[in-house]
Amino acid sequence: MTKQVTHINENASVTLKPWNKNDAAALANIADNKKIFMQVRDSFPQPYTLTDALKWIDAHLQTSKATNFAIWYNNELAGSIGYVPQENERRHIAEIGYFIGEVFWGKQIATKAVEQLLQLIQQQQKFYRIEAYVFEKNVASVKVLQKNGFFLEGIQHKAAIKNNEMQNVLVWVKFLTNYKV
Repeated sequence: MTKQVTHINENASVTLKPWNKNDAAALANIADNKKIFMQVRDSFPQPYTLTDALKWIDAHLQTSKATNFAIWYNNELAGSIGYVPQENERRHIAEIGYFIGEVFWGKQIATKAVEQLLQLIQQQQKFYRIEAYVFEKNVASVKVLQKNGFFLEGIQHKAAIKNNEMQNVLVWVKFLTNYKV
């Protein structure tokens, strides 16, 4: 069982914390953004309401394994980050995903949050391969992954439809060193 995380790197300007119901209003405020919606999967609601935020938080509070975290920047909720453990023959793989509220863009928050999430994943010694799937037009996310040591493994051509437009999906990968079979 995964150890419950209370805070990651609390002394930094960027901190990952477990979700709390009190985060719902701030989450709805930063997530209700068309620019963010255009860079994430369609399961991300648009518009993003307080009800959506409460459902998201409740879903993550009901699990004993902390895999999704609130990203805090200087004591303000700035975004969300998490990972999804894969199953069966892909059980050594985790897929990561994240978003940052638009008012926080350009502050290296996502870069630091991904770095902290990778440290947490590495400590578990359960995952060897970390994957991130990014729409080709999401240049900022590509830079975040590159700064964290990911490499472009491949391009899934016309693999997604967003805003009624087919888009390429970039597959970014990082291998961890502390994996135990």
